[in-house]
Amino acid sequence: MTEGYILSVTQLNEYVNTLLRNDVLLGSVSIRGEISGFKRHTSGHIYFSLKDEGALVRCVMFRQNAMNMPEGIGDGMQVVLSGYASIYTRDGQFQFYVKSMRREGEGELYRRFLMLKTRLEAQGLFDAAHKKPIPKLPKCIGVVTSKTGAALQDIINITRRRFPMMNILVAPAAVQGTGAGREIADAIRLLDGSGKADVMIVGRGGGSIEELWAFNEEVVARAIYACKTPVVSAVGHETDFTIADFVADLRAPTPSAAAELCVPEYEALNDELEYVKERIASLCTDRIARERKAIAAMEQGAAYGMCHHRISMNMARLSALETGIAASVRQGMGEAERKLSINAARLDSLAPARTLERGYAIIKKGNKYASSAKELAAGDRVEILLSDGTASAKVLAGGKDGE
Repeated sequence: MTEGYILSVTQLNEYVNTLLRNDVLLGSVSIRGEISGFKRHTSGHIYFSLKDEGALVRCVMFRQNAMNMPEGIGDGMQVVLSGYASIYTRDGQFQFYVKSMRREGEGELYRRFLMLKTRLEAQGLFDAAHKKPIPKLPKCIGVVTSKTGAALQDIINITRRRFPMMNILVAPAAVQGTGAGREIADAIRLLDGSGKADVMIVGRGGGSIEELWAFNEEVVARAIYACKTPVVSAVGHETDFTIADFVADLRAPTPSAAAELCVPEYEALNDELEYVKERIASLCTDRIARERKAIAAMEQGAAYGMCHHRISMNMARLSALETGIAASVRQGMGEAERKLSINAARLDSLAPARTLERGYAIIKKGNKYASSAKELAAGDRVEILLSDGTASAKVLAGGKDGE
């Protein structure tokens, strides 16, 4: 078997490139398709893919040609490109080099995006009144994204750098492909139902409109809208917009930016706390100084002198009043003692013992004292009470006998 020509890889790519450039059809041709993965490089060059139902081709539009490109071109747009097919010699990548571009219409995915956006907006899913505030000091950050994607690592790294003690709860889900929308919605509901997350980041890294399409599905939009936990959408890059962005409580341009929006910076919080403490101490010191100054001014002022004089006069009046009250009390007590002595003497003169001392006697019959002769009868035994003792006697004749 004859080996034929032996070419280097570079020679092979250059030869194929020459064939393509010299081909009557491929050297200058127009193609129609839908833009996907549209990116504008800092150099001004534009890179994207053009696709239809059956195939996809990489496209490059250099800066000098991109300057004449229609405004508003992006993913999902249906366009007609004029240019030539070639191979990028270094890596053998087949590409279409675009010289000019014109808009033909909107691609199918972009039309579906606009239709769903219009319908959900009419139903109030984007209303600002429904959006919840993002907590300033969350205890736990919830994340719904792919467990193997770079977005999750970006969120974790930034969270650990800003607030090392922050809790992170991940609900993994596929973020592209068949069934990804349903997985994302289920993960949102699961995380929200746990009640553990104070705020939730839902998103993924950049990609084409097809790769981001799961976040344009209605099931995801409904799950975000029904979520009680505040949701921050972080899908793709800053230029990428999805239905999830419009429904979420806050949109972040990237997953990294979402972490910065949700997670406070620990050092900044400490600095702020120290500032507040110093400010409070300063205010207290100033207030005490002002009060002391005011008191000193009062002590030196005429108002303080008048006040002090008035207090002295009132103290003197109070002392005099106290002396007068004490004298009145003493006088009243003396008069009361004199009246009590008189009444006691009167009571003493009326006592039975004093009556007996004056020569009188008291007759007692049994347990009763006799106050009338009619109470006695002949033969009654009585007891005579005298001042110095008692004597027993028998009644010879009584008042009853004379009746």
